[in-house]
Amino acid sequence: MYTMLKNRFYDWLFQPRVSESGAIVLVQRRVYILPTQQGFVFALVLMTMIIGSINYTLGLGFVLAFLLAALGVNAMIYTFRNLAHLKVTRGRAQPVFAGSSAFFAVHIENAGRSGRHAIGLTQDRKQAIFVDVPAHATTPALLGIPAPRRGILRPGRLTLFTRYPLGLYYAWAYLELDLQCIVYPHPASPGLPLPAAATSSGAGAERGSGQEDFSGLRQYQAGDSPRHVAWKAAARDQVLLTKLFSGRAESELWLDWAQLPPQFNAEDRLSHLARWVLDAHASSLAYGLRLPGETVDMGTGDAQRERCLEALALFDADQARA
Repeated sequence: MYTMLKNRFYDWLFQPRVSESGAIVLVQRRVYILPTQQGFVFALVLMTMIIGSINYTLGLGFVLAFLLAALGVNAMIYTFRNLAHLKVTRGRAQPVFAGSSAFFAVHIENAGRSGRHAIGLTQDRKQAIFVDVPAHATTPALLGIPAPRRGILRPGRLTLFTRYPLGLYYAWAYLELDLQCIVYPHPASPGLPLPAAATSSGAGAERGSGQEDFSGLRQYQAGDSPRHVAWKAAARDQVLLTKLFSGRAESELWLDWAQLPPQFNAEDRLSHLARWVLDAHASSLAYGLRLPGETVDMGTGDAQRERCLEALALFDADQARA
């Protein structure tokens, strides 16, 4: 209850900013600092030592108390300087499947002459990662955030913080980076068998998907198999070309929303379609995807896999109900 109330108070006190797409420099006004619990205990001990030294006129007690006080002041300065003037930029988050963790990359650049130590990054103040940033260097920090549902995952406000060097003070800065990650539907396990694939002789030869006799060259297209690229011609002409073959064509199949049992709800259908995409890709089949209001054309390779999974991730389930 205390943690929840404290987080709400912090959110009210430090109002969220608009997401920033560019680099963020932690100037002095963006860095906050407060004593930690250990810091308050340290201050209480100092007060006790000073009161005792006054009551018993202990000269060495005054020396020790003021020496520790000077140490506390220096610790505050070093804690603040450990975070100030760092430059933070967003990285790229690789797509993940629902149910796993999305890893957001945040690049921390230190342009100063001294290293920065024990820099923490957190989203919920419960789990954090720590990195050291050497002088004149950039260090990436990978923050894992659970991705329970498909769609676009945005981490929201992140907190960069430090307690270095003595843990007496807590300095922090809020980051409103324009970060997002595509979350694919969780593949059904076990999934339904792939639908029957159709073989097209004429269209297959025209697409270059046959495997028997060489019939010519065409311009390279994203998703073409590297085995079919004419590397010798590319080295000679500096242009990527794809070999065309006539004869037996590869199997082609459509992964259709309407092919799934009617008792499946929208999310179940998307999970089974994701499983079909992975199975078809593993079998090196040419396949396409049909969703209500959207079609992904026939293709092969990693690019086709990403196109289909992204279409499933961003599909509007309300459109299917309509």
